[in-house]
Amino acid sequence: MVTKRIIPCLDVRNGRVVKGTNFEGIKDVADPVEMARLYNAAGADELVFYDITASFEGRALFTDILTQVASEIFIPLTVGGGINTLEDFDRVLKCGADKVSVNSGALKNPDLIPAAAQRYGDQCVVLSADVKRVNGQFRVFAKGGREDTGRDALDWIAWCTEHGAGEVCLNSIDTDGVRNGFDLEMLDAVAARVHVPIIASGGAGKKEDFLELFHHKGIDAGLAAGIFHQKLLSISDLKAYLNENGIEMRV
Repeated sequence: MVTKRIIPCLDVRNGRVVKGTNFEGIKDVADPVEMARLYNAAGADELVFYDITASFEGRALFTDILTQVASEIFIPLTVGGGINTLEDFDRVLKCGADKVSVNSGALKNPDLIPAAAQRYGDQCVVLSADVKRVNGQFRVFAKGGREDTGRDALDWIAWCTEHGAGEVCLNSIDTDGVRNGFDLEMLDAVAARVHVPIIASGGAGKKEDFLELFHHKGIDAGLAAGIFHQKLLSISDLKAYLNENGIEMRV
């Protein structure tokens, strides 16, 4: 059996880790380098680093902080924010990233996904999809959840995985920061369409939410920010609980 993964996420703005609810009301939390060090020691399976305003502000990602973060950890690091070209992929991989997360850049230029997969391998390309319900349809949003693209999320995610995205990080805007559980309806809909690992993001509030999540077919990892940052739940306690309840974890 493949072990499931627990992934803390560092949303970084102006060099600081921040957290909001439904992608709004952003508050300062901590120093990203210090947090990366703590999560590495705490037993996180991977770490995600998002420069959350790079695409919206039309600038390159903060590589100095990223290099410091990468030097502190010994677990896989996925990096996203302002990834628009193969040169952007190259830059963050040289800073120490293992995988590159692409969102708005792929929406602007879908050819970026197959081009990156061909150059770096499918396992390096993570599609990050910010999805929200609009008139009963799962719709893809761009620029950090600010802009409705009008695209059907399920069609978009399926196309990207068919053309080289080796993993999907599904961010539910509807459940982001609400802490009432993952968006299982949305996750099931995506899992029915793709055959690559899915990372669930948005809505984790307690350990039971992860147990419920991992009973759903096709979900490989649970990503969370606020509950870990605020020490409402420790990764070691969460993994022990999941193991005790039949979900295989790397401890």
